[in-house]
Amino acid sequence: MTAEFRKPTAIDQVAEEWVDTLVELSPVLATYIGRNEANGRLDDLSPEGHARAIAETRRALAALDALDPVDGVDEVTKADLGSELRLDLELHDAQAHLRDLNVIASAAQDFRQAFDLMPTASADDWAVISERLAALPQALKGYTETLREGIRHGVVPARRQVTEVATQITRYTADDGFFAEFAANAGPDDSQLPASLAREIADNAGAARVAYDALRDFLTGELAPAAGEEDAVGRELYALHSRRFLGATIDLDETYEWGREELARMIAEQEAIANEILPGATVEEAVAHLEADPSRKLIGTDALQKWMQETSDRAIAELGASHFDIPEQIRALECMIAPTQEGGIYYTGPTDDFSRPGRMWWSVPEGVNEFDTWRELTTVYHEGVPGHHLQIAQATYNRAELNTWRRVLAGTSGHAEGWALYAERLMEQLGYLDDPADRLGMLDGQRMRALRVVLDIGVHLKKPRLDGEGVWDHDYALEMMRRNVNMPDEFRQFEVNRYLGWPGQAPSYKVGQRIWEQVRDTVRAEQGDAFSFKDFHKRALDIGGVGLDTLRSVFLSS
Repeated sequence: MTAEFRKPTAIDQVAEEWVDTLVELSPVLATYIGRNEANGRLDDLSPEGHARAIAETRRALAALDALDPVDGVDEVTKADLGSELRLDLELHDAQAHLRDLNVIASAAQDFRQAFDLMPTASADDWAVISERLAALPQALKGYTETLREGIRHGVVPARRQVTEVATQITRYTADDGFFAEFAANAGPDDSQLPASLAREIADNAGAARVAYDALRDFLTGELAPAAGEEDAVGRELYALHSRRFLGATIDLDETYEWGREELARMIAEQEAIANEILPGATVEEAVAHLEADPSRKLIGTDALQKWMQETSDRAIAELGASHFDIPEQIRALECMIAPTQEGGIYYTGPTDDFSRPGRMWWSVPEGVNEFDTWRELTTVYHEGVPGHHLQIAQATYNRAELNTWRRVLAGTSGHAEGWALYAERLMEQLGYLDDPADRLGMLDGQRMRALRVVLDIGVHLKKPRLDGEGVWDHDYALEMMRRNVNMPDEFRQFEVNRYLGWPGQAPSYKVGQRIWEQVRDTVRAEQGDAFSFKDFHKRALDIGGVGLDTLRSVFLSS
């Protein structure tokens, strides 16, 4: 890390002020980064709230454009923050906020997930939680107003997303759902809440359930009938979302063809390894052989959590002693079973002061109780070290050089997820996946990510199906997932719905990996024998999160 603190510049000040603005505009985001002063509130997603956010975006961009960089750090900040602010304005012009509803990353999920990261150690913490519960009805009402404005303008999400989110809400508000369980279990672990506060939390959780039910009724009664039949968003909107998730502009048609080639390559690699596991076996036969092996299986979420934590702790200890310089603050990574059953595995970064560590979350769908270690080992490396946790926590730690925005908010899915896939391959190269079964599991994930490039672009741009029978749609996407992805069908169905409702995000993993590898290989070719993987990785991580066009410009212009 940088030995001496760099003197903040005027551009740093704009970036710091933008973080403060975002804390004010998005208390949910503030909770995510550990700015707990906003924890009693929720985002104003009403039309008026959106107008206020866009006005602040324009103000910040004007302030940034008026300044000249004084050093290389400033150049990166100005380029990356400017790009993000301009894209926000383009998405506003495209009225994306009027149709912002999907099964994984819209207000319906974000408001609920905000409670997962809030401090719960004291009665005072629970008083703040009660405030946020009380804020939910108005927040959901404002969000509903924006979706209703979308109906008036004919800018609506796909009906599939609407009905799936309504189903999610039913689970949230059930008698054994999130809010009922949350209120029933309220209180610090080592003490009870005052009776008045416990009653207040129960009342506010009840009001939250009513508010969510009202959102569900709106979705099924008003939005679903007006929603679009098509899952595809079209080329123009898709290109905007692709830039949002990559921080880079790509040739969508070339990337689609590359994705087809990459999928074929992953299949060939898997077939070769299947033969190592069971001579003469197909991939499916090798998978069945491994799934029947009780020594490679975990039963129950308690066993899963324990295995995740032990695997993560071992990787941090060993890599920190050999291949990476891992500061003490970063060595704490908590592996968690998420309090929901929506599917998906995700990482949340540490707070800026590391009072809350980075966390790996596993949202296990209802009915799923068995987990295969050979399939999931690479996931722990992806989410933890040297994947997301090392990348994101290292940027958070680098306060000597980077402003707050660069450390805790900048970056894109393509940068982060691309690095995580890059890290999976790195762990293979370092010998952590020498067991053919573990390599097959890694390739299972890589194959899925390659398929997602083809599937996502294929559906949203209505590309011809690979079999030539019509164009990509939901049913063909699910069929291709079933052919190529070895996971429970509940996961596959959720994943397809996620791709259809979150255009451009799913390909960002594999496309991001591609760009990371292209940058590394270009630098390696230029430096020849002087190239060092360790030096390259350190420099890359010290930059913090950036868009992938910015990453390329940093390395390829120097």
